[in-house]
Amino acid sequence: MQTDSSTAKPPVERFEAIVVGGGMVGTALCALLAQAGMKVALVEARPAPLGLDKATGPLPAPRVSALTPVSQRLLAHVGAWPAMQATRVTPYRSMQVWDAEGSGAIAFSADEAGVAVLGHIVENTVTLAALNRQVLDHPNVTTFFGASPQALQRDNGRTANGNRASGDWLILDDGRQLHAPLIVAADGAHSVLREMAGIEVASDDMQQHAVVTTVQCTKPHGGTARQAFIDGRPLAFLPLTVEGNEHYCSIVWSTTPEHADELSALSRDALGEALGDAFGHRLGGVTACDKAHRFPLVQRHARHYVQPHFALVGDAAHSIHPLAGQGVNLGLMDAAVLAEEVVHAWQRGAPWGELSTLRRYERRRRFDNSAMLGLMKGFKVLFGSHDPALTMMRNLGMSGMNQLVPLKRVLMRQATGERGRLPLTCR
Repeated sequence: MQTDSSTAKPPVERFEAIVVGGGMVGTALCALLAQAGMKVALVEARPAPLGLDKATGPLPAPRVSALTPVSQRLLAHVGAWPAMQATRVTPYRSMQVWDAEGSGAIAFSADEAGVAVLGHIVENTVTLAALNRQVLDHPNVTTFFGASPQALQRDNGRTANGNRASGDWLILDDGRQLHAPLIVAADGAHSVLREMAGIEVASDDMQQHAVVTTVQCTKPHGGTARQAFIDGRPLAFLPLTVEGNEHYCSIVWSTTPEHADELSALSRDALGEALGDAFGHRLGGVTACDKAHRFPLVQRHARHYVQPHFALVGDAAHSIHPLAGQGVNLGLMDAAVLAEEVVHAWQRGAPWGELSTLRRYERRRRFDNSAMLGLMKGFKVLFGSHDPALTMMRNLGMSGMNQLVPLKRVLMRQATGERGRLPLTCR
């Protein structure tokens, strides 16, 4: 009996893991699993991958990340770091933070931390394009660009070719069916896959928007990241070097929605003047190279990271205030820890998608992520207060801490990602 080809279902494609979301975190996870030998599918809604030839323009892209040395080691492990270095990365060896409402200030340096650099400011497009290079031609990776999840079907004992199918089924919007013992949601803060899995999220609207752009200053940045707290609204000038020119900075100003409206409406000339005035002209005159881009700030944390055959990573599990630049670093550590636990189980023949395996990942990552989310919320409360006594206490605290090198060294190790038990790929 012949089957009508117009109604025939496409064959089921089987993998050892499926990663939904081709951003930095999802692609890094895909690279880690594939390089360990696992057969992986990468599903991404964007129609085509970003290549290094399109990752940079004459001026830096507005969205950047402050990658820690630990994240750098992970990116080097998967082979992405050399391509990033050859494209555009900016190391910073010092950091200055001050309270514009008082005299409190603190400075950090790589020498005090005992490290070569405190981190690197890198355009997100550069990081993603370099990671794409590691997975697109990998024999263990099958990519599904321009595809989105339509349904997530949980294992109910269905059989295929007479064998029980242990795992979950992902139905794409074009009807293709994918199956794997592990499906990972890396599809961002508004994760469709997380919603399909029925995982609840605790949300905290920070009542702020992040305004980002690129500027050129009359004074060079000197490899220093700078951040001022202005009326409880942190304004960061992050160093960028373009073909040896150290006069560029990436701006991140976390401010009220009303102020974000005002900044977004300014001409480039007026925007540069407003940024320079707010920053006290520490880097001289400021010229905006682009308009102001903005996005609302909402901290989110999933109630659970895992279910049988299912896991959340990156912004799908947690999204954080950009104050400390830790968002993508936390996500990359999620990817590294999940890959370590899954690959270890897979290599010894254990069921790598079972809850017992995935809960080890959740235990290792939830505490660190929760602590960082709590810290960012605490900073917002502390620096957002106009109480005179609290203002005096935070200024005295910052200035006093600046004199305590051992304590600063501990804080810097935390900021550089040296927290807890690191995955082997990040040591």
